[in-house]
Amino acid sequence: MRQISRRWILATLTLAVLAGCTPPDPLARLREQLARYPQYSVILQDMKTSGSFSTDYYHQYRVVNGQDDQEGDVSFTDDLLDWERVGKKHYQRYEPYLGMVILSKDEDGQVTGAQFPPGYQYVGNERYGRWRTSSSGGSFWEFYGKYALMSHMFGTFSRPVYRDDWGSYRTTRGQGRPYFGKSREFGTGGSHTKTTNPTFFERQKARQRSSGDRFSNKVRDRTKRSSMSGSRSRSSGRGGK
Repeated sequence: MRQISRRWILATLTLAVLAGCTPPDPLARLREQLARYPQYSVILQDMKTSGSFSTDYYHQYRVVNGQDDQEGDVSFTDDLLDWERVGKKHYQRYEPYLGMVILSKDEDGQVTGAQFPPGYQYVGNERYGRWRTSSSGGSFWEFYGKYALMSHMFGTFSRPVYRDDWGSYRTTRGQGRPYFGKSREFGTGGSHTKTTNPTFFERQKARQRSSGDRFSNKVRDRTKRSSMSGSRSRSSGRGGK
């Protein structure tokens, strides 16, 4: 009884220590740090886990912020932040949104935690571009020359954004839901994300292979021990006859 009690106390203390070590919400800190910027986007650039006995969770963010310059245009800067340890619940909450904006502030000063593909909040804004008509008659968005770098900066516009895309985005945002693209090509399970964030998926495959190897080794060790135990039993039985 005393031994069980000690184990229970040890387990309780361990859980208390782990709970006390949960990292603070990095997005809350970023929101404070970026408050001075007129507009910004925080993108979940990458995610990873490490450890086998105790798992640690990490996020990496890209921050694109904009400020009005002396000519009245918006000057954008792009910063890739260092890896940051996050809590398990925080990691699980944002796990579907790899490569997407998860915190932003628009030019009207509205801050939101809505999730959507990077750069989509600028589509349809005539300050940054205009709607063009393709040879097939479809309407697509084109940034002005001075903002053409935005397509590269956000890494989103591998193909034109058509009015239908933009309409779906606006409808989904109005309903308070994350927007993953008309064909769900954005986010952790999206085809576009697999192209733009290959290291995340390579890391996942490597971890799955490692987990599979560990499982195979455990099965092999158990089988070996079982065979040895059976051999000893048979040997003991023959010796007793």
